Amino acid sequence: MRGFSLTLPARCTCRILALVTTLLGVGLLAVLSTGCRANGPRPPRIALIMKSLANEFFLTMEQGARAHQQAHASAYELIANGTKDEQDINKQIDLVEQMIAERVDAIVIAPADSKALVPVCRKAQQAGIVVVNIDNRFDQAVLADQHATIPFVGPDNRKGAREVGEYLAKRLHPGDPVAIIEGIPGAFNAIQRRLGFEDALHAAGARIVSVQSGYWETDKANQVVAPLLTEHPDLKALLCSNDSMALGAVAALRAAGKVGKVLVVGFDNITAVHQLLQDGTILATVDQHGDQLAVYGIEYALEMLQHKGTPADRETPVDLITANTVTP
Repeated sequence: MRGFSLTLPARCTCRILALVTTLLGVGLLAVLSTGCRANGPRPPRIALIMKSLANEFFLTMEQGARAHQQAHASAYELIANGTKDEQDINKQIDLVEQMIAERVDAIVIAPADSKALVPVCRKAQQAGIVVVNIDNRFDQAVLADQHATIPFVGPDNRKGAREVGEYLAKRLHPGDPVAIIEGIPGAFNAIQRRLGFEDALHAAGARIVSVQSGYWETDKANQVVAPLLTEHPDLKALLCSNDSMALGAVAALRAAGKVGKVLVVGFDNITAVHQLLQDGTILATVDQHGDQLAVYGIEYALEMLQHKGTPADRETPVDLITANTVTP
């Protein structure tokens, strides 16, 4: 069988060569363009890891962070995650591990536990990830043991609790029986808020008849307060370490017919307590600006990524909120 050959006119051959050259050029430009985008500078990715998203406070925190990112879309990308409840420590550890695997640039974390989250956050640092601690301060002894320096960006919880405790104490008499409903035992912010309440109550001469944990949750606080009201029928006040627990305390007071007879204060200034502040069911709370708390941490993480300086703690504001100052 004879070989087959195709002979084309010179003009046609030139046209084909020109077309091939053009197509190759377009393809090369596309590859180069894609390569430039892939290899060019990208905004840093910041992971926000929170506690229970069933708590309005952390939903507000997430919303504030997302609004900030949308307003600064070219500055950074945001990955926001949280847990189902306040005590899901293992889930938080898993979330940090995931962010390490995804090689994010920074992690801003509100730890469910002041001690248990330190090792995995140290691991993140060793992987070259900036870590900023918000809301609940890491335990200093554990940080030292892990040879970790992680900056805390957040409020002075003891100061905030002392302010709301002092506001309440003005309505008490020396010797009046009161109870404290604290957060998760061992959590730094829970400890500091309890101490702040105690500072104010001791100064006023009030008698603390019980300190019990509501584990930051409404239902658990309700379960704790209900028997307290029977055990201490002359109870004058309940100091709750967050507003979710204050809501549980109010529910118990309603069931016992004691709304207005027992003073209640909280901490966080979530919207769910605003009407209760206005009608006097809850006397006062503390605003630690939950919508901005993650933003403060994110902005600090961006500073650290840019300047690579030695991290230092940064205190954020707290404000006393009463019926006169609450936003309708």
